[in-house]
Amino acid sequence: MKVLFIAPLPPPINGHSLAAEQFHKVLVAKHEVAIVNLSVGSRGDGSVTIGRVTAVLRILLEVLSKRWGADAIYFTISESIAGNLKDLLVYVLCWGSLSRLYLHLHGGTIKRELFDRFPLLRSLNTFFIRRCAGVIISGTSHDEIFDGMIDGSRVHTVVNFAQDNLFVSEAAIEEKFAQQRPLRVLYISNMIAMKGFNELADAYFGLDADSRARIRIDFAGGFDFDDRREAFMTRVESYPGIKYHGKVSDEQKQALFAQAHVFCLPTAFLEGQPISILEAYASGCFVVTTGQPGIRDVFSDGLNGDELSERTASGIGVTLTKLLEQPDRLRETAMRNRRAAGELYQPSRFGAELLRIVELQHRL
Repeated sequence: MKVLFIAPLPPPINGHSLAAEQFHKVLVAKHEVAIVNLSVGSRGDGSVTIGRVTAVLRILLEVLSKRWGADAIYFTISESIAGNLKDLLVYVLCWGSLSRLYLHLHGGTIKRELFDRFPLLRSLNTFFIRRCAGVIISGTSHDEIFDGMIDGSRVHTVVNFAQDNLFVSEAAIEEKFAQQRPLRVLYISNMIAMKGFNELADAYFGLDADSRARIRIDFAGGFDFDDRREAFMTRVESYPGIKYHGKVSDEQKQALFAQAHVFCLPTAFLEGQPISILEAYASGCFVVTTGQPGIRDVFSDGLNGDELSERTASGIGVTLTKLLEQPDRLRETAMRNRRAAGELYQPSRFGAELLRIVELQHRL
């Protein structure tokens, strides 16, 4: 089978590109694949620049030339206005192949930010999407996004995964929690305001001196702008219990997760399904996060960690202070998360489920 693969591949490394890379590995092992890499020239924030316009033109020309003869097309769609306009042009170019086109949505904001705010965009998207072979979402909380746009029987749910190298043994989890001094808290994600990294830092600033001495917070991830990175580093430089690692390699990421007792993602985004939470499970971490719909597909308050009742510095601070006195609960939850990751969030399962869906139309 010939497959046209339209998706971002690393670099840069993020949840979207990691998921695409994992499926690409499975796909090329079995089928002939033509790639249109959406990462090249993309800032990832939907902004319009000369470089981005040039990159989109390159993408469209590649789709135009590579779509011929494709038995199936796999396409990861955007959630920004500019990105959706690009997606609409891709649909036009694939007009004769829409019945073989599978769309994969990795986020959770497209309904609120695009379809609900811009009726014309919703109508245009519906015109094309209802003719597609199917839509893939990461959790059942996103079913409503495509209500009225495509028949529900063609909406498929495939949960995300944790990378193989992040799975640790139960013995390693026991060992790190036996040495729970200080309590290691990890934030690893894009360093953008809505992800909540500032609130986490402010929570640490607001703790009493004794609690700060018992907690270390590691931040990892890239800023979009140098001045914002420098401002954050200036804010935290006088606190020895906070370290900003910048963008990290796979090896650094593995080490940070393996050392962490608590993974904290106080996000305000309508998340699709953060791979970082599943990575925290695989690494044997207790999770502190918000109750976004996409997160709740894989996270239960009290079972996998604590859901923040307030996405504020004071709310996070209260949670961290409480966890300092609950070492047994932290360890037990971390162990439960590791077992869940082994059963539900293996990369092999993710790739196999996507492959089954994309091969479906070809078998009919």
